[in-house]
Amino acid sequence: MFTPSQHDVRRFFCEAHAKALGGSPMTALEIVAVDWIALHPEYHAELADVNAALAAVYDIDAGRTNPFLHLSMHLSISEQVSIDQPRGIRQAVELLAARRGSLHDAHHEVMECLGEMMWASQRSGLPPDGERYIDAVRRCATRY
Repeated sequence: MFTPSQHDVRRFFCEAHAKALGGSPMTALEIVAVDWIALHPEYHAELADVNAALAAVYDIDAGRTNPFLHLSMHLSISEQVSIDQPRGIRQAVELLAARRGSLHDAHHEVMECLGEMMWASQRSGLPPDGERYIDAVRRCATRY
């Protein structure tokens, strides 16, 4: 399993952003990342300075959103949907996107479900519960 460090993740997003701005060739994963970066212009300044990005501390108590965590969750959800893993996530996300009229808005709701699943797994010491995760996404899709 590939387990990048915090610095690896931050470098990846900063470099993908720089490649996009410079018109440099990108990998398939960088292209997906850049698509999500484009939807988050509020992060562009932070992505433009790799050294500052590596040193940054994102403290929830200070009200700072971690752009690298946020973008990583977009990438994770995109990958889950592309391979339908856990099984059923593609359909659940597509339904949610159709109901919300926006894949981006759907992703933000799915992030809440993903974060809850990971928090529960870490807290209990048990593996992430993919079925519970998909059920939560489906509930979002059928709500209002």
